[in-house]
Amino acid sequence: MEARLNVFGSPTAGKFLKHIVAAGKVLADSPLPAATQELVNLRASQINGCGFCTDMHTKDALAAGETSVRLNLVAAWREATVFTEAERAALELTEQGTRIADAAGGVTDEAWANAAKHYDEEQLAALVSQIALINTFNRLNVITRQPAGDYQPGQFG
Repeated sequence: MEARLNVFGSPTAGKFLKHIVAAGKVLADSPLPAATQELVNLRASQINGCGFCTDMHTKDALAAGETSVRLNLVAAWREATVFTEAERAALELTEQGTRIADAAGGVTDEAWANAAKHYDEEQLAALVSQIALINTFNRLNVITRQPAGDYQPGQFG
């Protein structure tokens, strides 16, 4: 499979990517746990069918020490016993935040309150921003059909 557009060779897409990558660096330095960030990235990417980001975030999480058991169970997190209550709250918020168009009310008050039980205001700000950011990357990659499988951990860092 070939990409529909060379986003890395386009001056406009390159400038755009530079800014959203910079946003990602801000979030990497946030108080939201790195493991939670990768779980959020992986779950949103699965929902959006973004092979490029699913590949990237699975490999980056493994390289950072995440277990294959947890990564393999992200899509079935509700039935899995390997996630903390805080991670489960983040995954629920991720799903609802990613599927906004599917739900008449958007993100439920219950999902928000559950996340707020586990994360302080700065962490919530980072969590919401992480969900928005990964959805942006997913859409860019899905629309342009960026191929998956060749990513090497840390390739863009």
